[in-house]
Amino acid sequence: MNDHDTQILASLRTGDENALVEFLKTNEASLLAFIRSRIGSQLQKKIEPEDILQEASIEAIRILPTTDLSTWDPLHWLFQICERKVIDAHRKFFASQKRDASREAAIPDGSEAAGLGDLLAASMTTPSAAFSRDQKQIAMLAALDTLPEDQREALRLRYLVGLSSKEIAKKIGKTDGATRVMISRALSRLHEMLAE
Repeated sequence: MNDHDTQILASLRTGDENALVEFLKTNEASLLAFIRSRIGSQLQKKIEPEDILQEASIEAIRILPTTDLSTWDPLHWLFQICERKVIDAHRKFFASQKRDASREAAIPDGSEAAGLGDLLAASMTTPSAAFSRDQKQIAMLAALDTLPEDQREALRLRYLVGLSSKEIAKKIGKTDGATRVMISRALSRLHEMLAE
């Protein structure tokens, strides 16, 4: 990272809106790639990734003054906002569709590999039985909200950002083993709540 990038990050963490705009421009390709990886072919017929990025950028600027980025990686923060905008777009375009059982994907079982990432993918990447799918997605988000903050952050870093357990452990200040146990427990709890 050069001195200019370091200065932009420092300014961004103080809530500087201009620094955020520059950071968004610098990372536009990464953000668009992230959105394309989440949006799915059916949703992309309805809305362009660039439109989702624009909405995410507006949201980021709006909430910047009340966001503490001192312990956040700003790019991961923007990924999370983009993720929410993809979910919002899915709700907007597919929530009103009638149930179509032939296109419905099942909620994955309890294995870690078929965990949160697949739940999100199942919720967002096809137009599916939209009402049913949307309800599952809402239930999942509600279940996530009941988890302790460190568990939510670990799941976010693992399944939304794609970090390994070792990378997550380093970020949250735990051992790799403790991080794996925490993620496993959080997933088990989510599956219990979704089963209910």
